[in-house]
Amino acid sequence: MTCVDLIYFNAGGGHRAAAKALAQAMQHLPWQVRQVSLVEILDPKGQFYDNLGLQPEDFYNKRLANGLTLGMRQELKLLQWFIRLGHLAMVKKMQAHWLSTQPDMVVSLIPNFNRALCQSLSLARPGTPYVTVLTDMADYPPNFWIEPDQPQHVVCGTDHAVAQALAAGCSPMRVHQTSGMILSPHFYAPRVMDRAAERQKHGLDTQQAVGVVMFGGYGSDTMKRIAKKLPDTPLILLCGKNAKLAQSLRRQPARAARVVVEFTDDVAYWLRLADFFIGKPGPASLSEAVHMGLPVITTRNAWTMPQERWNTQWVVAQELGVVVRSFTEVRTAVDAIVGGLPQWQTRVQKVQNRAVFEVPEILARLLG
Repeated sequence: MTCVDLIYFNAGGGHRAAAKALAQAMQHLPWQVRQVSLVEILDPKGQFYDNLGLQPEDFYNKRLANGLTLGMRQELKLLQWFIRLGHLAMVKKMQAHWLSTQPDMVVSLIPNFNRALCQSLSLARPGTPYVTVLTDMADYPPNFWIEPDQPQHVVCGTDHAVAQALAAGCSPMRVHQTSGMILSPHFYAPRVMDRAAERQKHGLDTQQAVGVVMFGGYGSDTMKRIAKKLPDTPLILLCGKNAKLAQSLRRQPARAARVVVEFTDDVAYWLRLADFFIGKPGPASLSEAVHMGLPVITTRNAWTMPQERWNTQWVVAQELGVVVRSFTEVRTAVDAIVGGLPQWQTRVQKVQNRAVFEVPEILARLLG
């Protein structure tokens, strides 16, 4: 049986979510699809955690989730330097892994490590297709997602990322485009729902516009400042795995209804109950909101992750929402969205994203 490996890590959660979504979308194919953590390849005995008391991904999840600071920018550059410094050692470990596991195709859903992954696969199993699926709307060159001087297929979810790949020197035969970012098939499943009844069940007004606030799988303290700025706006606050944040939000006074949700596997349900989205400009969260028909409110400033800055240009160019410099301006942004909600929703609904079903078709062509 054909074996396809999907490589992910847990930084931010989006990479693993994309791997899981692809695996679900590929169930109908006659392949063995294996979801493989990069950490399990490079550190199968968990020595990194034993020595430092944290997983490699914790740097992102616990420190970068609320945005960059100048010190963190320097640490990111240092991290990239360490990746280059350890390149040969990583190639050796990865090569041994491929020799042991014998994949027929490797699909990377992560940045930074694509050179080592591709080179090691070429050494261990010459001719085996290597594909990088960007889970960002744009690359952050050089050597982030795209490594043009190696046999790497690149799957891009935007015209801009395609242009970046070609400008970097990738062969047009190795650049493939989808209609957006990978979302869970769950977002495409038909669901019969009495929306008004569901909103009433959670104490939400059926007539007043409801906002959903989401900052990834670990939430953000920024959500408390947003809620404080919007005491008269009904809000659904998705806190992820941050129970402390959820407790704090539940204690916060407000005149409008508040629904505070901790970790959930059914984000789509809560997005269906909302009318607009407030959150950071992450590719997954923006794509989920737009796919569910929600105009977005997000920020672009010095703390925005470098690879996420182009996402805000996409929002503005497509007229999908409002981009502000800071969530101190969230009240004005909400008024702008609510004041023209039907027009905003009409533009958002024009965006059609079928990437999770398009990627398996691309992979099938590359496998012949």
